[in-house]
Amino acid sequence: MNVLDVLEKLDTLELLYEPIYSADEHVLVGYEVIGFELEGKQNKLNKFIYDETVPADLRLEFQNYIVEESLKASLEQLKDVSLYLPCNPNLLMSDFGESYFNLLKKHLHESLMPRIYLVIPEHQVKGDFEQLLHPIRYIKTYGVKVALDNIGSKSNLDQILLLEPTVLKINVTQLNYNNWGAQNHVFTTIQSLALKIGATLMFENIQTDYQLHHAWKSGARYFKGDNLQKPVKEFISRYTLKEKFRNECQQFISAEKKQLKVKYDEMKKLQKTITTIVEEVKPSSDNVDSLLQLSEKLEAYAFRFYICNEEGFQTSPNIFFKDGVWNVRNNAIGKNWSWRPYFLFNIIKMRNDEKGQLSSVYSDIETGELTRTYSMAISSKEFVFIDITYDYLYEHNIVN
Repeated sequence: MNVLDVLEKLDTLELLYEPIYSADEHVLVGYEVIGFELEGKQNKLNKFIYDETVPADLRLEFQNYIVEESLKASLEQLKDVSLYLPCNPNLLMSDFGESYFNLLKKHLHESLMPRIYLVIPEHQVKGDFEQLLHPIRYIKTYGVKVALDNIGSKSNLDQILLLEPTVLKINVTQLNYNNWGAQNHVFTTIQSLALKIGATLMFENIQTDYQLHHAWKSGARYFKGDNLQKPVKEFISRYTLKEKFRNECQQFISAEKKQLKVKYDEMKKLQKTITTIVEEVKPSSDNVDSLLQLSEKLEAYAFRFYICNEEGFQTSPNIFFKDGVWNVRNNAIGKNWSWRPYFLFNIIKMRNDEKGQLSSVYSDIETGELTRTYSMAISSKEFVFIDITYDYLYEHNIVN
């Protein structure tokens, strides 16, 4: 079946709406128009709207029909929920958004415009991206919002920033269980970006409890997928899943609190142990013997350490563990590390709080492995930085 077949049978077409649930209220907060049922068969809209073997004018006609019928059907619902509408950016540009916006104005009072989200896959934009921004920005002046579709490794960060989305949608079906950890950097970047631009994360196509839990843990506010509710042809009660979803979230909270407590205890134990070792050895940047003595006691925890002054200049060699041996590398003496994020602020914290600092997880430039750095003052002007091995972090469940 192609767009022409569908256009000939529009009067028998039934739209499919996928319910969207929120993590804060545990109720249905919106619907996304994702497909239609025709002759007993369900079809995805994107299959037709993005099929470039079909002339653009036919796809535009089909998309506009879907948008108009969705608006007419959901008018009463928009008082309480939001509606996510398909918006192929390339079709939108065929008339600079005029027909699309006219449909919104025709069927919606201006007070309901903020309930509308345009679902746009920014990585599929063809042609001049700057030109696309003009109709999008104009439509947004009426309160209409943008939800960017299929955010992931193919996304263009500059384009995301220019579109100023309200929602970033992440499709979990692109990932298998083994890839969650491997793609953690992508998720961390998306999560940080969403926080900085004030956007909300939505995880879609959630099929399992595991994916639901991971989406919740990854900071998603909105969820949709068969695990929660399959697409519907008729609108349903906002409170359909409230008790079930709330109970599941409470289980997530309970499990997460236990894990965080264990992680917190392990981190405090690590900090206390290293602090005790350093205070016993009393290392000095100009005493290599004291540094090697410290290395022996840190072998179960670290693969590298060094000493810097309060301005970030390295005053000691790098003491680096490789191939079962601690090595002294003098070439790092005199290098400055104050360009690293939060470096100088952490120096001030250590001096004033008189406490060590355990960094967040990052990838080491030299080894490529994930690590955390523990830093503490050893005098009023010098500070030791100790890079923890990945093996230790992994064994004690403090990698992330």
